[in-house]
Amino acid sequence: MVSNFIAFMRYFILLLVSIVLASCGNAPQEGNSDVSKKSWEQITADAKGQTLTMMMWQGDPLINKYMTDFVVPQLKSKYDIQLNIVGGQGNAVVSALMSEMEAGKEKSELDMMWINGETFFQLREIQALHGPFVEQLPNNKFLNWENEFISTDFQQPVNGMECPWGNVQMAWIYDSTRVQQPPMNMAELAQWVKANPGKFTIPNEFTGMTLLKAWLIELSGSKDGLKGPFNEGQYKELSTKLWAYINDLKPYMWNEGKSFPAGVSQLHQLLVSGEVAFSLSNNDAEVDNKILQGIFPKTFKAYVPSGGTIQNSHYLGIVNRSAHKEAAMVVCNFMISPEAQFEKMKPDVWGDATVLNIEKLEGDWKEKFNNIPGRVNAPKRTVIQQYALMEPAAEYMIRLFEEFRTQVIEK
Repeated sequence: MVSNFIAFMRYFILLLVSIVLASCGNAPQEGNSDVSKKSWEQITADAKGQTLTMMMWQGDPLINKYMTDFVVPQLKSKYDIQLNIVGGQGNAVVSALMSEMEAGKEKSELDMMWINGETFFQLREIQALHGPFVEQLPNNKFLNWENEFISTDFQQPVNGMECPWGNVQMAWIYDSTRVQQPPMNMAELAQWVKANPGKFTIPNEFTGMTLLKAWLIELSGSKDGLKGPFNEGQYKELSTKLWAYINDLKPYMWNEGKSFPAGVSQLHQLLVSGEVAFSLSNNDAEVDNKILQGIFPKTFKAYVPSGGTIQNSHYLGIVNRSAHKEAAMVVCNFMISPEAQFEKMKPDVWGDATVLNIEKLEGDWKEKFNNIPGRVNAPKRTVIQQYALMEPAAEYMIRLFEEFRTQVIEK
């Protein structure tokens, strides 16, 4: 009998949480638990002078610069809040909070974090998130909750437990001087890879697994093929086809499929050096960012295959054991302000698409957003939106990570 890995993981996490909570004597207690009853005036007053810590991925220099040169000083000057940033994502966030729970710490060292998808799923499983809180934020009125790519996170309703921060869609990056007609679906890609051995590979990390999710959906024959809760039978059927497809191409891949890049930054380097013909990005505007940084040449372009790519949003979460919830809420409110979203959306700053409904903006903000400098080598959002695929349930990502190792790497 084939074991259900996802069910086991759910059981394991919940069992571990129950042991931890039993050892602590009760359920996770929220610091400043009455923050949900405070007025916004009280929250901003109490946040003044607070220092808090945010954990986030720090793998992109432009994102780091946006945070350190714009967000941090703005928070200090406007609200007298000191935001300290530490590196970490995904499992690092979950492990840190689990360790604190096991140690019985009443107050967390972390106050907020940059999350989405499977991390959101895992943090809710271990009751590590404060919320719901987003409706308390004044700038919540501008959020585009009508957009299902924002209101749901890996098929999970957000329900105010995390604050939308940005929206991206995966894009393929290539050198237009070397590839005149990039493949538009899995069938064309297979033909291209076999005709150009050694020029394609898949990163063994989040970006690569996001590509594999899009391929699962393409194999299903429908954009909504993986919509809804995780389906074991459907996953088995589609993943069998997926592993067969990848293993058929494996001998023709970079390094004959004997190894895979550990991260997307390594894949970018392989593209720049000419070792491979394609790279990937979860940010559809990244190609313009990298050209502006001088990392990519001006001949590099990005596109989205007609088979579709995953579009998702990323979010800000607040730790339920944080002693600085007021400051964290003020930070979230600032991060979704028209001012901060506009700065973040500039191609030469980050190029991250906004989570705001432009039509709801006040004053001259609507005009400002509509007149942000256009993309140059990155695809226009109006063009690629038709190829946007919803994130499937978080369990698909967890399963793909494990089976890419066992069904491809170790074969």
